[in-house]
Amino acid sequence: MSFRFDSVGARQFGEATSANVNHRFAIVLDNQVIMNATIQTPILGGSGQITGVGTTADANDLAILMRAGALPVPLTIIESRTVGAELGQDSINAGRLSAMAGLLLVGIFMVLRYGLFGLFADIALTFNMVLLLAALTLFGATLTLPGIAGIVLTMGMAVDANVLIYERIREEQRNGRSILASIHTGFKRAMATIIDANMTHLIAALILFELGSGPVQGFAVTLGVGILTSFFTAVMVTRLIVVAWLNAARPRKLTI
Repeated sequence: MSFRFDSVGARQFGEATSANVNHRFAIVLDNQVIMNATIQTPILGGSGQITGVGTTADANDLAILMRAGALPVPLTIIESRTVGAELGQDSINAGRLSAMAGLLLVGIFMVLRYGLFGLFADIALTFNMVLLLAALTLFGATLTLPGIAGIVLTMGMAVDANVLIYERIREEQRNGRSILASIHTGFKRAMATIIDANMTHLIAALILFELGSGPVQGFAVTLGVGILTSFFTAVMVTRLIVVAWLNAARPRKLTI
């Protein structure tokens, strides 16, 4: 086994070996002797060789210990947890709770604000969540905490479109239009604003996915897919539910 010192170490080692020829020279780490060799001749050049180490594996082990500067220490296990491939159980529970709480609060607000039409929006929102999770499963996306945050954000964005549509319908009613005309015009005039808002969010999601990494990309994927599903459910599904309700109930007065 060969070794080499720098200039300072070579000088000190040369002085030590010159004064202790035929004496034992021990290598000590953590108060333990890991090598005990005999100094045969003065080593003045800063490099030398230790013979009788044993096998090549023994020499490698000794070199590793000398480079590390400390002996291996025993590992004492204080606490052990098993974390799944996607999330730890605590994170899963926290994410599930936040998503359910967000969905419930948004649903309650829409019903209190818009009555029956708020219930229509809640049905579309539930369908949106099912569609979003189905799309993520199809893509094989891993559900992480940033991904759950993207899902919660999607809930708010999904009902934003319904709010725009319903407020447009209210405005058309105040202008004296009929029920069918108010609904048709409300959906039509809100479409440009909805498309603009969703395109802005989609561009932001694409930038996050392109420039980010790891959890940021997970958030961007969930957000991007959520934008597409929320646009579909808020416009198409909600309109389908409203039209089906009009054909079945045939109301004489529209109350939003």
